[in-house]
Amino acid sequence: MVFKRLLGSLGVGGPSVDTVLDPGAVAPGGVLGGQVHLQGGEADFTVEHITLELVARVEAEHEDGESEGTVAFHRQVVGGDFRLAEHERRSVPFSFPLPWETPITELYGQGLGIALGVRTELGVAGARDKGDMDPLAVRPLPAQEAVLEAFGQLGFGFKSADLELGRVNGTGQQLPFYQEIEITPPPKYAHRVNEIELTFLAGPAGLEVVLEADERGGPFSEGRDLLARFTVDHQDVERVDWNARVEEWIDGLLDRPVPHPSQDAYGDHGDGHGHRSGPGAGTAVAAGAAGLAVGVVGGMVAAEVVDEVGDFFEGDDEDGGDEG
Repeated sequence: MVFKRLLGSLGVGGPSVDTVLDPGAVAPGGVLGGQVHLQGGEADFTVEHITLELVARVEAEHEDGESEGTVAFHRQVVGGDFRLAEHERRSVPFSFPLPWETPITELYGQGLGIALGVRTELGVAGARDKGDMDPLAVRPLPAQEAVLEAFGQLGFGFKSADLELGRVNGTGQQLPFYQEIEITPPPKYAHRVNEIELTFLAGPAGLEVVLEADERGGPFSEGRDLLARFTVDHQDVERVDWNARVEEWIDGLLDRPVPHPSQDAYGDHGDGHGHRSGPGAGTAVAAGAAGLAVGVVGGMVAAEVVDEVGDFFEGDDEDGGDEG
């Protein structure tokens, strides 16, 4: 998405900005690049700063229900302190690394219903203006893809993905929200668990992988949430049998003993936040020889997912929409 917008604070005749990201998805920790194109207005202006802001549509739970809002999770100054002459055209290139915990928005080129954007802020003559947003596409790291593919090879299906405001206790989480990928079990596990929620917390050395299983209740017992955390080194991708490793994780998770009521289960998704279906609800991931492939099985169809994510980029979230 390319946008042109007059600075609202300066009115007609002010400079306009046109931000273009380099094509293709970027992995967490990878370099995001592009160009900010400026068009001078009807007079000379001093551009004090050009700032790019990474923003996400995030869900939050409150005592009185749920809400959605925009959370800015990274700001990067990419230029400024120059004079933009009347009608002058100028391009400012940029490149900077994404935070390691940036959520993934696509898998094998197909969207997961996660809305991330890059918003350009231009500071001119003491005023700031936040333009519209460009969508940001983020692909998995090799280690994330290996884990997801293993789940697919074991017969798990993709249900939904969302971003939730809050923290995963007992981890090194840096961002104010985390991503949950909800997957449904194959017949081997379906009698024991309704679904598994998967959270990746990436860093320079590797991943923390948090699994939460919604265990089914029995005739004489109630269901429970089972939680476990595992670590993966980035260099392990090529030397691990991931199907065997993930199967070991699942078996260990489902065989965990019931914690004492006074214990705080490790990895509990803190702050009292529950787990909800995200904007990708109703899609499914089918296992295949090549790994996971996103398809539609009912409920919300692909077009509706696109519409919902598209709404995020149509200016419905001026500054008051941030959750905090």
